[in-house]
Amino acid sequence: MSVIVDTSVWSLALRRKTPPNSSPAVTLLRNFITDDQVVLLGAIRQEILSGVRSLEQFTQMRDYLQAFPDLELIPEDYELAAEFFNTCRSNGIQGSNTDFLICAVAHRRSYSILTTDKDFQSFQAHIPVLLLIVEG
Repeated sequence: MSVIVDTSVWSLALRRKTPPNSSPAVTLLRNFITDDQVVLLGAIRQEILSGVRSLEQFTQMRDYLQAFPDLELIPEDYELAAEFFNTCRSNGIQGSNTDFLICAVAHRRSYSILTTDKDFQSFQAHIPVLLLIVEG
């Protein structure tokens, strides 16, 4: 089983000053990394690295993430993401383009999404995604 790890989980693991050893999300991430099940999208990589305050921390995170190649996306991924966006919006649910791209990529490839972001549960009421939602 491959898993797209959302920015919310990567942030817990990489951006906190003290590692959250008791975080169930980080524990799952470590297990998925060990089992070579983690999938990374370029848009998630960009979100993780955006807003990093120091060049040193940016470089460390960038170098760490280089171990995870970006999944190659195709036009159908973007088209389905737009369809998911429109479906949710027509049902009063807002989300980011990146979140809907994650949903589309996961759905098209039968991947799960590991996240702490509750917005994905709102999406799931209207679009077909398999979530692994955990507390931070």
